[in-house]
Amino acid sequence: MKRPIWLKREHLRSIIFDDDTPAGRRFDIVLTIAIAVSLIILFIESSPSLPYWLKFSLGVLEGLLTVLFTIEYIARLYSAESRRAYALGGWGIIDLMAVLPPYLAFFLPGARYLLILRSIRFIRIFRIFRLFSFLNEGELLLQAIGRSFHKIAVYFLFVFVLVICLGTLMFIIESGQPDSAFRDIGTSIYWAITTLSTVGYGDITPATPVGRLLSSFIMLLGYTLIAVPGGIVTASFINTTNDPVRNGRCPRCDAKVRKGDKFCSQCGEKL
Repeated sequence: MKRPIWLKREHLRSIIFDDDTPAGRRFDIVLTIAIAVSLIILFIESSPSLPYWLKFSLGVLEGLLTVLFTIEYIARLYSAESRRAYALGGWGIIDLMAVLPPYLAFFLPGARYLLILRSIRFIRIFRIFRLFSFLNEGELLLQAIGRSFHKIAVYFLFVFVLVICLGTLMFIIESGQPDSAFRDIGTSIYWAITTLSTVGYGDITPATPVGRLLSSFIMLLGYTLIAVPGGIVTASFINTTNDPVRNGRCPRCDAKVRKGDKFCSQCGEKL
């Protein structure tokens, strides 16, 4: 028996994975609307004062959307050129994580709020509306962060050691005071972290003049330290964007370019 055309893998693939066809664009737009509706339901359902009829109605609608997303994931898995590559790839894992929370809620009631992971799927809106330049800019930023990873890791190690030392020092200064909030070194390190990061909850405050002087120094130090990671990433980002051709590809459309080309043959970007 001949299968209907809509059940053929090639036809399904052109609808689900391709956005160059009218059917593919309609599919992506409907999917985006369904994701938005699902997130709106999640936000409304988190309110504890909903009437029963509204909560029940939203639950039914969310159940229908869960069935829709489950069918969509199965269809993607069925029609993918390489099912293994899709299932273990970034998008496949994101799609699976967007489907699983309602089923996990049968065992862990709070797991349904992991539906917020569906918001990640909004990234597909860049593909729908041809906003590839934004994706390329995001890729440049990720590359800059990747190049800066070791420097940032060393910086955070330094900050980690610094807050331990400062917290311990504050514990030595304040622990001898009656009713001191600095009861132990762990609490003192927590205070050092909130102070150095300039968050300053105010739940723990020094009482002695020396402790207040040290606290003031840490606050001022925090302002200088916060700027360091941003400076590292910014410098790396500038170096990345100034690279005329990254790995033999156009920095805008990622098309292959030849050495010596001044403009991309696909999008016309100046190299």
